[in-house]
Amino acid sequence: MSSESLHEPIEQISEETIDMHRAIVSVKEELDAIDWYRQRADASTDEQLKDILLHNMNEEIEHAVMVLEWIRRHHVHFDQMMRKYLFSESPIVDIEHAEKAGAAAGPETLGIGSLNLKRR
Repeated sequence: MSSESLHEPIEQISEETIDMHRAIVSVKEELDAIDWYRQRADASTDEQLKDILLHNMNEEIEHAVMVLEWIRRHHVHFDQMMRKYLFSESPIVDIEHAEKAGAAAGPETLGIGSLNLKRR
């Protein structure tokens, strides 16, 4: 594997887990690259170089988001959490607080979201 960060013997890990590991490592690498390009652009005094670095940063953002979408499509809980928090307008922590308050209201509002497990 390209990443040596597996914590268990590879023969004991499913292909699904190995693919998820590949995706997670890829997102981490893309986020690192985004951070590095942004820092370099901030530090650059040459406007053309700054433009190139910011362009490269934006390409890495695209790559990271593509992998995040693959993760969402392949992991039920990631899908649920992304649907819950992404593209919302409420303060992020308030979303969870509202859900917990709904759960305290009674069993008819358990606050656990859909049990539709059509994705793996």
